[in-house]
Order: sequence, then structure tokens, then C-alpha cells
Amino acid sequence: MTTTKVPETRLCSHTLTSLHYREKNLVEDLLGQRTFTEVMLMQILAREPRPVDMRIVDAVLIVLMEHGLTPSAIATRLIYMSAPENLQGAVSAGLLAVGSSFVGTMENCSRLLDRIQAAGDAEAQKAEALAIARQHKTERSAVPGFGHHLHKPVDPRAYKLLELGRAEPDLKGDKIAALMTLSAAVDEVAGRPITINATGAVAALLGEIGVPTGVMRGFAVISRAAGLVAHIVEEQQSPSGRFIWDTVEHAMPTVVDHG
Repeated sequence: MTTTKVPETRLCSHTLTSLHYREKNLVEDLLGQRTFTEVMLMQILAREPRPVDMRIVDAVLIVLMEHGLTPSAIATRLIYMSAPENLQGAVSAGLLAVGSSFVGTMENCSRLLDRIQAAGDAEAQKAEALAIARQHKTERSAVPGFGHHLHKPVDPRAYKLLELGRAEPDLKGDKIAALMTLSAAVDEVAGRPITINATGAVAALLGEIGVPTGVMRGFAVISRAAGLVAHIVEEQQSPSGRFIWDTVEHAMPTVVDHG
């Protein structure tokens, strides 16, 4: 007879008189004792965060929170205009735009860094990076983590993040080194410098503190949610949703096909 293992959770437990996040008592160990970022990392990474983890994640969350009227912010503003009683729906609509083209590209970049590291020694890693860059050129697609339509010649956010990462003696530097190897290959194949963008740097830094590739986009979701709430606050005070709708309606011609 085969026994099916019952799924379990380790994230939270409670009694009539207490509530625990993992092994920590919410009231006695966390409230007034720990910051939101600390508890978030304890929950996500299932370990006690180090001071370096806190510094890196705080920097990443600040960088990813806001970038103006991006697709996620526009979606949030338009949905809030349509259903102002549903703040969470508007934020959710914006979060659906966190993906492989905007905000969430650190996951795609991290996969490339994993490939480069798995290649072997320094020469093998250079060869793998060149193969990646050439493949994307052949496919006429941007290398995740590189290039930006607004920030030229460099994305200042990325280089500040990398500066912060290099200044941390507790980080090994392997992911940052892989990113720089890929950057050199991207520049060589393009025949010109291509900036590392913010999500490229985020991929390296989150990798440095042990965040798995498949979890990285979650940090973009957490950060951007805060930014989208700010967009709703501004929308409440100075509505722009109708203006965005009218602008698109008047700027985009309607073509009628009479068959």
C-alpha cells in the first residue's frame, strides 16, 4: 500500500494565544524587534538574514520601486480610473506587467549568469558569454540585463548597485564577475559599449546573497507594489487616467474595413 505524503507548510503556525512566522513568535520576537525587510527575507530565504543581505535587498527594492509612467503604472492608473473602489485590483493590474520585458528581466539575466558560471574556468566562461551574445545578435534580441531606451550611455542605477556590491567584503563576487564577463562579450559582439541596466545589476546582487534565479522576480513584485500604491495616491489627488485614455483615443486612428 502506497502512502501519499501530506503537503505541509513551515511559514506560519498559530495557537489560541500565539502566532509564529516560521520559528519566530510574531509578538515576542518580531514586532518592534525586526524590520519588514528582515522578516521578508527570513520568510523567503528560510534563514536568518545577514547585515549584508539587508543592505543589498534594501538597495534593490529602492531601485525597482519606481520608473515613471511605465506600462505597469499606466495599467494601474487606468484600472483605478475605471474601478476606484478597487485599489488592490488596480495594483494587481500593474503587477501583471512585471515580466520579461519590463521590471522583471533580472530573472532572465540571472539564467545567463548561471550558464556562464556553470561553463567552468575563466576561459570557458568567456566563451560561453560570447556564445550568448552572438546568439542574441543573430536573433536580433536584446541580451537581458543590457541596454536601456532612456538611460544612455550608461544606466546610473546599475553602476551604483555594482559599486555597492563590490564594497561588501562578505560577498564572493562570483555573480558580479559573471555579469562583467557577459558585459565584455556583449560589447565585443555589438562593436560598441552597451550599458548594463538596473535589472542586470539586480540579478548579480541578488545572486550574490543567494536568492535563487526563479525567485528574483518576486522582489520586483514586492518593490513595484509599493510604487504602484504611490501612483494611486497621485491619481487620487491629480487624476490622469482619463487624460491617458483620451490621448490614446485621439492619437491612434481607427481603420474601418468595409470588406
